[in-house]
Amino acid sequence: MHYHLVMTSKKKNKNKKLNIAVGILAILMIVIIAGGLLVLRNQKTTNSESVTLYIPTGSEYSAVVDSLDAHNCIGNHTVFNLMSRLRHYRDNVKGGCYILKPHSNLWNTLTKLYYGNQDPIHLTINKHRTKQQLCAFLGKKLELDGDTLLAMLDNDTICSQYGHTPLTIIGMFPQNTYDVYWNITPNKLLDRMKRESDKFWNSDRRDKCGRINLTPTEVITLASIVEEETNKNDEKADIASVYLNRLRKGMLLQADPTLKYAAGDFTLRRILNKHMENPSPYNTYKYRGLPPGPICIPGPASIDAVLQNKTTDYLYFCAKADFSGRHNFASTLAQHNANANAFHAELNRRKILK
Repeated sequence: MHYHLVMTSKKKNKNKKLNIAVGILAILMIVIIAGGLLVLRNQKTTNSESVTLYIPTGSEYSAVVDSLDAHNCIGNHTVFNLMSRLRHYRDNVKGGCYILKPHSNLWNTLTKLYYGNQDPIHLTINKHRTKQQLCAFLGKKLELDGDTLLAMLDNDTICSQYGHTPLTIIGMFPQNTYDVYWNITPNKLLDRMKRESDKFWNSDRRDKCGRINLTPTEVITLASIVEEETNKNDEKADIASVYLNRLRKGMLLQADPTLKYAAGDFTLRRILNKHMENPSPYNTYKYRGLPPGPICIPGPASIDAVLQNKTTDYLYFCAKADFSGRHNFASTLAQHNANANAFHAELNRRKILK
């Protein structure tokens, strides 16, 4: 009986030591794994400068790796692939534009890509003259296809949903800088521009439209002519007054920029009789009233110059002969002809034929 007790005690001690050893080993394994995960989570991207990463919609994981490689963001591919598996990113690639700061935390970067937390791009819309120019520009700045967007802007049904026609829809893109996602869809872009246009046309501007008996679209059309006439903001209200006075009197607008638009040649410096005979509905030397739509995207200064409704008796204006970009204004045809003769004489002297 005594011998049995001794053997049992030894066995218990042996099991106890084994359990302790297993416990220590388990702790060591946990420490090693935790340490390994900590090391992984502290890995950095290897780019020394900020990188703008564009991931097209539908991209494969390998394409993302290639793009990161091209920007020198991956130091150790084995580590990157392991972390991608842990983050479940390999099968969850999301398109978009992502800015990676120098030596960013790699785990945080993968998390950003996994959730599709894009960085918006700054999209600046300036004076584009045609829908073709606008769509080509947007096609270069955004992921969307410019030709697809152009087809939408040429579609009567789509344009009517936004209160426009294919001839006026360009006026729904106010000149400004917008923060948008690079992979915004054409539909969402149009929705965004509609909201921006409605925001621009606040109650104050709409009230001013009523005072001059023009709709916001008509104001944009007139402002587009003013925009093309001068880049001198302090002259815009006077130029707008000329066209408003002509509209009120039922006179032809006789706006040279509309002839350039009708001819499709925006480099013209000299308007000839053949330009005045162009049958295009944009020819304001031939047809009364406003052209059927804007001849460019006007800036806020040109729009507000029209809405200012400055009181003048001007019916004419002509570029100054000093080619300063400024204009002489006149109330009578005789005054205007004198100004025009001086300008054309200078054109001849400089041998500017077109």
